[in-house]
Amino acid sequence: MSGIQRTALLLAIIGAINWGLIGFFRFDLVAAIFGGQAAAFSRVIYAIVGLAGLYCISLLFKPSEELERVPETQR
Repeated sequence: MSGIQRTALLLAIIGAINWGLIGFFRFDLVAAIFGGQAAAFSRVIYAIVGLAGLYCISLLFKPSEELERVPETQR
């Protein structure tokens, strides 16, 4: 998995945790940290997490080279 894929996955996980907090506790962690939902920096964070989630969709349909590759020590 490349660095950009790991970063996108991490951001998508952060977004999922934030949505879980909103759903279960009505608490928006991003808004609490960065000054409310309408704050410019919060909106940037939401946009970056959204783009990361869209990028992660492509990971669903990509074959995993790491799973298909057999390490040299096991050959």
